[in-house]
Parts: sequence; C-alpha cells; structure tokens
Amino acid sequence: MIKPHDHPAVPTPRVGILLINLGTPDAPDAASVRRYLAEFLSDPRVVEIPRLIWKPILHGVILTTRPKKSAHAYQQVWTPDGSPLAVHTRATAMALQRAMGDGVHVDWAMRYGNPAIAGRLAAMKAAGCDRILLAPLYPQYSAATTATANDAAFAALGAMRWQPAVRTLPPYHDDPSYIAALKASVERHLAELDFVPDALLASFHGMPERTLHLGDPYHCHAMKTVRLLREALTLPVHMSFQSRFGRAKWLEPETEATLTELVGQGVRNIAVFTPGFSADCLETLEEIALRAREVFLRQGGEKFAFLPCLNASVEAITLYQRLMGRELAGWAD
Repeated sequence: MIKPHDHPAVPTPRVGILLINLGTPDAPDAASVRRYLAEFLSDPRVVEIPRLIWKPILHGVILTTRPKKSAHAYQQVWTPDGSPLAVHTRATAMALQRAMGDGVHVDWAMRYGNPAIAGRLAAMKAAGCDRILLAPLYPQYSAATTATANDAAFAALGAMRWQPAVRTLPPYHDDPSYIAALKASVERHLAELDFVPDALLASFHGMPERTLHLGDPYHCHAMKTVRLLREALTLPVHMSFQSRFGRAKWLEPETEATLTELVGQGVRNIAVFTPGFSADCLETLEEIALRAREVFLRQGGEKFAFLPCLNASVEAITLYQRLMGRELAGWAD
C-alpha cells in the first residue's frame, strides 16, 4: 500500500498562458541560421510541396546558399540582448505577467528555435499549470502560423502522461480591442515624426496565392483588418504583402512594387506599419525599415517612416489582457 508520504509531490494548481511566436535563430551566424531554416522550412504547413520533391531542394540548394545571406540580414537588426523577436516576445510575456497578476502564470515560446514549445509546456506543467491557454500571437489566422503553433503544442501534449487542459486563442484580426490598439499605436508613433505622411501602408507577411484557394482565411482576415483601420484612421491606408520566397505566385500587391506605384501616384512621404506582426523581427526591421525604405527613396520618395509593431507597448498589453481574460473565463475568474 502506498503511504501518503510516499505519494509524488503535486504542485498547487495554476492557470497558465503560453505566448507563441514564429521563431528565430540562436545567433546571427550562418550555422545558427541554417539550423533554424532547416526546422522552419521542413514544416509541411510552411512549404506545401511533396516531401520527395522539396527535401532535395531544401538540403541541396536552399540550406547551402541562403543561411549566409540571411545571417547578414540578422546581423543588421540583432540587439545586445539577442534576436529582436525574442527580445520583444519575452518583454511582452513579462509585462503581461505583471498585468494579469499572480493568479495566472505567463510564459513564452517559439514555434521554431528556442525556447521551444514542448520545453515551456513541460516547465509550465511542472510549475502546476493544469489549465493552459495556447496563445499564438498572430491576429490573422493562417495554417502556416497559428495552426502549426498549435500542432507543435498538441504534439508535446501527446508525450505527456498527465496533460493539462488546454484552450487556444482564436484569431483576433477584427476584434475591436485589436483595432483600437493598432489605431492608438499608429497615432502615437505618427505624433513623434517630424513630418506628416501623405499616406500609410499596411504591409502583411505574404503567403502563396494557392493557400487562399485551398481555404486559408489569411487573405480575408488581412483585408478585413485593413478595412477596419481605414475606418479608424484619418490618413489613407494602402495594403500590401511582403516576404516572398520561391517561384510560386504570391498574394498581391507586393510591398516594394506598391511603394514604387505610390511614388508614381504622387506620394512623397509615407509611413509603413505591419499589423500582421505582433513584434518587430527580421521581416519588419530589415525588410521594411531598411530595404523598403531604400526602394521608396530610390524611386523618388522623400520621407519614409517605419512604425514599430505593438511589441510590449501599453497598447499591446491592454489588448492581450482583454483577449486573454476573455478566453480564460471560467478558469481565472
């Protein structure tokens, strides 16, 4: 017979939130980027090409040429504290923890790279979290972002003997709190500029066009976000998609082409923001703040401003506190 003092220790039950972002290499060098890209581009949710066709391309071409180029890009935006995406996501988790109080345990993870989802879920369970809200920080749902983050979490749960109960954060592309947070953030950053833009450009991460036809709602979610922002903001808001990869047809209009077209239409001063990204990262800081700026100015634009993501701002934490609080109803009341 098992005696009470022989029973394994069971921690006090807690409610947890796991914030999940896309991922980042551990360092801005070719070896670290290669490991990161190998994991990222091996995900069938990300690259929907038959494995027998894709694997030789990935390992024979992409992973032998792209890491060095990507490492150079990461070096341009890397911070003393590490990858911008990791820095901002960690800061967001810490700020949300303060906002939610001791009744909820907040942690963070990356879908690719570190800290890994499986490791953080195990740590949260060990800390007593028997109810966990999985919160992929993607306002617009895509199989390549939200779904694969949840996939990784469910796979980790599959290896647990004693699983926590879980809920998942729905997309919030049209949530009034999200639109209000974007509006407040955009207006705050615009007030800090030394010029008034002629227009705004909302740039979203691109997706292959076939994902739309296969039933992915990402394009529709992004379109609705922009429609609501146009109603909320006074400046004209244009829309585009960035970060193309490979030869497939991608969602349009493309960001750099849109900037060129806007210059041709007489737009000389512009501010670009990225409402599909919850935190600044390589795609916003290098692709938009550096490369897109160069394109706009080279085409004849005069002033270009990149407006930061929500990151760990007051607007972001207010938004997440409302979203998470609603999803935790009945758990953390």
